[in-house]
Amino acid sequence: MKTSLFAPSRYPKMPSITGCKLSTTEVGIKYNDRADLFLAAFEPGTVVAGTFTKSKTASGAVEWGRKYLAAGGDGRGLIVNAGNANAFTGALGEKSVELIGDYVAKILNCAPGEVFQASTGVIGEPLADDLIVKGIQRCGAHFEASYADCARAIMTTDTYPKFTSHDCMIEGEKITLNGIAKGSGMIAPDMATMLAFFFTDMAIEKDVLQKVVSGAVAKTFNCITVDGDTSTSDTVLVFATNKAKMVPITDEKDPRLKPFTRLLKKVFKELALMIVKDGEGLSKFVTIKVRGAKGSRAAKKIAMSIANSPLVKTAIAGQDPNWGRIIMAVGKAGEEADRDRLDIFIGGHLVTKNGARIHDYDEAPLAAHMQTSNILIEVDIGLGRGRAEVWTCDLTHDYISINADYRS
Repeated sequence: MKTSLFAPSRYPKMPSITGCKLSTTEVGIKYNDRADLFLAAFEPGTVVAGTFTKSKTASGAVEWGRKYLAAGGDGRGLIVNAGNANAFTGALGEKSVELIGDYVAKILNCAPGEVFQASTGVIGEPLADDLIVKGIQRCGAHFEASYADCARAIMTTDTYPKFTSHDCMIEGEKITLNGIAKGSGMIAPDMATMLAFFFTDMAIEKDVLQKVVSGAVAKTFNCITVDGDTSTSDTVLVFATNKAKMVPITDEKDPRLKPFTRLLKKVFKELALMIVKDGEGLSKFVTIKVRGAKGSRAAKKIAMSIANSPLVKTAIAGQDPNWGRIIMAVGKAGEEADRDRLDIFIGGHLVTKNGARIHDYDEAPLAAHMQTSNILIEVDIGLGRGRAEVWTCDLTHDYISINADYRS
């Protein structure tokens, strides 16, 4: 596959996080001559928060994570493999998750429930847990990997690794947040999207971290879509080692939480957009803004209806400013809309007004905008104050080729 035209030309330096060490190895479940497993080890006192897919056919790793995240224990380990999702593998898959959790726990000298797991790849194939165990053994002996190494290890149809780092100051203490993610296809938000892992030295109590994470996911990972398909493995996890030299934040009303909340949203959004900009076979990155809806939920539903419409996405791929498809997508969303109040803009150019095409309509500037790589669609429902912004990409012939050949 050719690398996405939106691939970063440069990446930030990824500083170390006190209390966290990393390792990668080549397991060979699906891929040859590349790392496809990573292990993160955290010191005692590390708290973990996250969200998981709402899919009713979720993977064994997701079910494990849900159980132990709710239990409220520390996060001492994270093990992630690429090439096999360990989803829809029944009791055999559950045994694999238990075996892997137990083995990592022995390596890290912690409880199995303090080990979180994620798997990505083909659905329905039994996981070669014997290979995973051997990989864990190698990882446990050499914690020398970088965050970039780990980002590369979890790639499947991704054309570039996704990782970033930012920091903020709290009471004179620099707080660092590193993030890695993977995702390219089977991307549609229903909690989060694909796999994303974050590492920080922030000193914070678990329940407060969970609230901040859930809020940030809603505005970032839950606002992207590539193809409308929600993965069985979607996972977002944030590990805070509590190593920053500050009194831990234990109250969500603590004013010191604001800069960290902004930091989290910034890093989440950056990685979420990297995922969309690596959408399988894409040629366009698309921003959709809806305003004037009855409420924010209605605005988001309308925006996602546009973003997930195959007709809208293929028109964009064909560089056709077919605004009639946008009207169709607004109408099918099931939210309140009034034809005579609906305004549509493409690339900032007004297209409709008072229930019809504007009287001096000129398609030339719209067509010119559709030839660019970054497409903007705006819709004003004209009924209220609800707003939403979502991000997607076009749908090309390459998307079909990539997915038709995925298991080959």
